[in-house]
Amino acid sequence: MLFAAGFGTRMGALTKKQPKPLIKVAGRPLIDHTLKLFDDIHASNVVVNLHYKAAMLEEYLQDKAVQTIHEYPEILDTGGGLKNALPLLGYEPVITSNSDAVWVGPNPIKLLMKAWNPTRMDALLMCIPTKQAHGHKGSGDFKIEPDGQLSRRGNNIYGGLQILKTDLLQTIMKPSFSLNMIWDQMAANRSLFGVKYSGKWCDVGHPGGITAAKNLLAGFDV
Repeated sequence: MLFAAGFGTRMGALTKKQPKPLIKVAGRPLIDHTLKLFDDIHASNVVVNLHYKAAMLEEYLQDKAVQTIHEYPEILDTGGGLKNALPLLGYEPVITSNSDAVWVGPNPIKLLMKAWNPTRMDALLMCIPTKQAHGHKGSGDFKIEPDGQLSRRGNNIYGGLQILKTDLLQTIMKPSFSLNMIWDQMAANRSLFGVKYSGKWCDVGHPGGITAAKNLLAGFDV
């Protein structure tokens, strides 16, 4: 599941006439950097959700090996968007990704798949230490315990990529909700885990992230 329905408000004027996933980073639309990660694992069923300027994004994706799903009339947030897409995705554990980050190094999806242990985990999140998070401002999201469990308020941020069991989505009745609600339930059940990314990562959700990501992709660690 690739989340691409957001308004991209942090991008300011750059998203006035186009959706954020179509903003070019190092000569390629931002969404292509994420789709390449899925291509590298030969994903057979990728679903992209659409809302803001959906027609533009749907036209761009029509020749890609993905399915699209519209969120209408309201945007459904991450949890509601994933739940809405389950008829297309199926009800087994899914890989979800945001579309506003650039990864430089080993494919983070492969790393997640290697570390995934469904007997212990309901979700496994790819995390980035704050000191290694390019283009990111602010504090961290999670603390990674020695056994890999996640707790809130640590020095690692969520990199926007995870493997997640979908069972708990059915317990939320409102149509629009954040995956944070699911994560909190999993954390209480001691089944929310995280792994640190060994490569480099850049937040491209704001204008400054475009230059930072371009430099990373060019080999400049700035």
